[in-house]
Amino acid sequence: MALLRSKRAVNAAELLSRRSRGIRDAGTLIRHNMKVLRGILLQDNRDFINVWNKSSKSTIMYENGKIYFENYQNCYSCVHAEPQVLYKLPKRSKLEKFEDALLCQSPLDSTLASPSDQKPSLLALTADNWLYRLSAETGEELQRVYLSSNHKFRYLGWDVSQEMFYVKSVQNKETSLARQAGITQNTVMHLAIFHVFPLQIVGILEINKKVFGNGVTDVVLSQGVLVVSYSNKSVKLYSFEHIVQRYLTEKLTLGKQSSLLGGKTVGDVPFGIPVNIQITDRPPVLFEVSCVNNSVQIGGYPWHYIYTPLHKNHKGTHHISSLKDSTMASNGIQNMNCCSLESDGIFFHPDDSGRILHVGPAIINVLKILGEPNNGLPSKVVEDFSMKIHRNNNPTSQVTVTSSGRTVKKRFHQLDDDPDQETFRIVEYEDELDLLAVVVTNGEEGEGRAQIRLHDNQSGQLLRTVDLVEPWDETYRHELFFDKDTVVHIEQKNTSFCCHVYKLTVARK
Repeated sequence: MALLRSKRAVNAAELLSRRSRGIRDAGTLIRHNMKVLRGILLQDNRDFINVWNKSSKSTIMYENGKIYFENYQNCYSCVHAEPQVLYKLPKRSKLEKFEDALLCQSPLDSTLASPSDQKPSLLALTADNWLYRLSAETGEELQRVYLSSNHKFRYLGWDVSQEMFYVKSVQNKETSLARQAGITQNTVMHLAIFHVFPLQIVGILEINKKVFGNGVTDVVLSQGVLVVSYSNKSVKLYSFEHIVQRYLTEKLTLGKQSSLLGGKTVGDVPFGIPVNIQITDRPPVLFEVSCVNNSVQIGGYPWHYIYTPLHKNHKGTHHISSLKDSTMASNGIQNMNCCSLESDGIFFHPDDSGRILHVGPAIINVLKILGEPNNGLPSKVVEDFSMKIHRNNNPTSQVTVTSSGRTVKKRFHQLDDDPDQETFRIVEYEDELDLLAVVVTNGEEGEGRAQIRLHDNQSGQLLRTVDLVEPWDETYRHELFFDKDTVVHIEQKNTSFCCHVYKLTVARK
């Protein structure tokens, strides 16, 4: 007979007491800690206070408790009461500058052969085609790999679910002189794909017109799928696993010799990594769709995709269809009818619940898909909950009369995202606390101000608000990160950037 478990609420003091005595269930310590932190965060005597501000002439990046300045050269940690310098790297030449970077953290449930592989690291791509793995805590060089002397690599991207990342080269452009000379440039770009934990090369493949057709504009790797975008607004998906199984010519190992390099070492200068995935014919297309901005999103349960059809009658709408047979879901056309400078955004919820977030200037709808994979009936999109801006709904008059008696008719209605009224701007999900942080701006008093509203992710209930002290000018670009007890606001003003950090503290009386 199963033991009955008490469902009564356990306060923070009792949880901490249990932990000190070693009384805990396996795997629940972090979850309990996050419950304690969430409870503290929502207390009336706690508040987020601006503790630190720093400006820069170059882009500022934030990732998992770390703020990067000077193109990843200077790193600040947000663990303490206010950010502190974690490390500063020596200045690099223009040829050696970082083009792109990714923060890499190993899974907690596995033990790796090398202790350095277990620790967080920064993967950095340089202008001279080196891939570095640096310690995220000290900046120390842990590993470096030379990619190629033939292809110019510039971009990094994650395929998180497969524990892989890819390095993408610049796109080869066909010049007018080449066209006049009758020279055809078939190669579009190259992709180098790596496994992490530990760092190992999967291979380099060439994207060319003979295999993938004309008009290729971009290629990314996501969820084990090669996603190819075309200039005719179509998107095609190919199985990367199938490509490796069929077209891999030689398995490569970093630091080992390769016959493709004539016995030279893989990852050394000047040989780099050879193209070892030779695609000779077009792989089977898993899925294809034509859509606005080559933008298609796949997620939900059962699997669905979100897109906007090319026809002008569908402008501003988002269609949700089954990935299995492209059947439109019931209530699958979502349209907010926004009259705004920024269009509404829609995406699958990052909490992996299969829900959908549809964000507009005055309303945020959290939608869920109801349906079974094999019952033959179309799935249905229903509202889980919504969050709305409370505005004065009295319509402004479109006709005004001047002091001389002349009637003047306004040409435009007020936009839904007008800076002078309360507007939703950003939605950020804090996965460990299961909270939605929604940025709301209001410029009624002449200067734009921003407030963060913390909502329960399961019900949408408003739990507390946080006021930002710095003005919020909508003419500039803004980013906001909500990370447990830290809020980071990064804004761009013309050619300069500024970072504002807020920390959870006891509220001032």
